[in-house]
Amino acid sequence: MDKLSELKQHLRRGAVYRRSELEQWSKSVDRHISELIADGTFEKVGPSLYYYPKKNIFGKEPPENGMLIRKYLKDGKFLITSFNQYNGLGLGTTQLYNSMIVYNHSKSGEVKLGNKVFEFRKKAAFPPETSKEFLVVDLVNNLPELAEDQPEVLKRVYQNIPQLDNKTLSTTLKKYGTAKTRKLLAQALY
Repeated sequence: MDKLSELKQHLRRGAVYRRSELEQWSKSVDRHISELIADGTFEKVGPSLYYYPKKNIFGKEPPENGMLIRKYLKDGKFLITSFNQYNGLGLGTTQLYNSMIVYNHSKSGEVKLGNKVFEFRKKAAFPPETSKEFLVVDLVNNLPELAEDQPEVLKRVYQNIPQLDNKTLSTTLKKYGTAKTRKLLAQALY
């Protein structure tokens, strides 16, 4: 059996691999990666990231966002969100945005992974998953970036605060709100 075939035996469909991971199975990793891309086994999905696609009746499945980001960051501590999630809060936001935001502890900037653009934002703290209260705080944190009528959105946030869990919102505001957001929401919260 040749070395490339030996390497293929270690690969799993649907997995994303870092170049460094493949070194354990190959002494000529760059040549083997080139061959795997050329024969359609691998797709390059980011800097030193390669995907071995799963196939279904429609063709190749794209890699899962969480898996891509985990491999890119070399860490599982992140939160994927989008300004689009604000539209579900009932606050009058209606715009659709193309990029997804990834709160994490180590990287900042836009990166294309697979066929999607992720905006990495380095944050000291973020929850493990979104909640209605977090999304309200996050919306006010990001209000200047939204393509919405910002005073109208803020007015609706104030009007909807009574429908949120006051204790959870207060805790979320302290943990994740910017100084400006804390000031803006504190007057409506207390």
